[in-house]
Amino acid sequence: MTTEKLYYENCRLAVFTARVLACREREGGFAVLLDRTAFYPGGGGQACDTGTLGSSRVTGMAEENEEILHLCDRPLTPGESVEGRIDWLPRFIRMQQHTGEHILSGLVHRKYGYHNTGFHMNLERIQVDFDGPIPVDALPELESAVNDAVWQNLPVKCCVPGPEELGNLSYRTKRALNWPVRIVEVPGFDMCACCGVHVAFTGEAGPVKLWSAVPFRGGTRLEMSCGIPALNHLNAVYQQAKEVSRLLSAPVTGIGEATGEIYDQLGKAKYRARQLELDAIRAGAEKNRGRGDLLLFRETLEPELMVFLADCTAESCGGTAAVFVGAGDTWRWCVIDKTKDLRPLVKTMHETLHARGGGKPGFQQGSAQGEKGAIAAFFRERGFGEADGC
Repeated sequence: MTTEKLYYENCRLAVFTARVLACREREGGFAVLLDRTAFYPGGGGQACDTGTLGSSRVTGMAEENEEILHLCDRPLTPGESVEGRIDWLPRFIRMQQHTGEHILSGLVHRKYGYHNTGFHMNLERIQVDFDGPIPVDALPELESAVNDAVWQNLPVKCCVPGPEELGNLSYRTKRALNWPVRIVEVPGFDMCACCGVHVAFTGEAGPVKLWSAVPFRGGTRLEMSCGIPALNHLNAVYQQAKEVSRLLSAPVTGIGEATGEIYDQLGKAKYRARQLELDAIRAGAEKNRGRGDLLLFRETLEPELMVFLADCTAESCGGTAAVFVGAGDTWRWCVIDKTKDLRPLVKTMHETLHARGGGKPGFQQGSAQGEKGAIAAFFRERGFGEADGC
């Protein structure tokens, strides 16, 4: 039984009436066949429509044995007339996204000779894959060209040419197709074999925003948004920009420059703070000059500062400096001696303190498990004193 495809006759038809031809129970619901439908069943990379048929919810679509089936949550009676209502916003967004993708793919094909090898479309963004490299700095020019097609408000022409006419057309296609073939054309920009649903005029597809271009499988993956999703995302970005503008006391168009200045100031402040930390460590190490082997505990200390503390202390104390950073029974440690091979000591640490790690003869570091008292007792038995401030 053939269903009249209203979605091809009028892309903006959101409410229609139809007669139920069949209703078949299946797992999870019912498959309803109509004599006519505006519900797009999906295809060409575009998702199917959802909506209602009378009091029944249409949760999906399927095409089986050339039948267009509406997957419903409750049964409908064959022979009855029902009103169909499409969830219009997601359908319209998909038409916007799909039309914008056609324009972009046509432009890329004309400019670079690349083919669209696939795309993924949702209600927010589209990922379009091409079989050649597209530099990121080409995006502004491509975006401008796509939007130029939008502003011209060109008719989006959809037709099924006869076999002879089809043979004379130069259109994009991923593979050889047998007649009949549905052709979608944006005059001057693209002509492509496609079974999807599009807007009637390009003006309905915009604005179009290209977000990124990244290498993908030897080619390029472009990410874009069209129409409502593009506007929603740009509005969200603008709201964030206004908040940053307020925090920086700078105009929205100047937040990049203002942020750069703050970043420079922060970098300088971090440098000054680090120098103060290093000076404090040096001063603390100097208090332990000549005291011989020393053990130091710290609750928190960055790994590179832990090493610096051990190095400065070893230099000033004239012996071995062992630094343990942590709390409870979990520690990071570093042991440095300018004149002694530390490997025998560290081997004993592995056996007694459940330590792990290693390094060069005069520089060892790693981790350990154990209570602070046990660690202190281990080093005290080996003649280590505790440094000032432990």
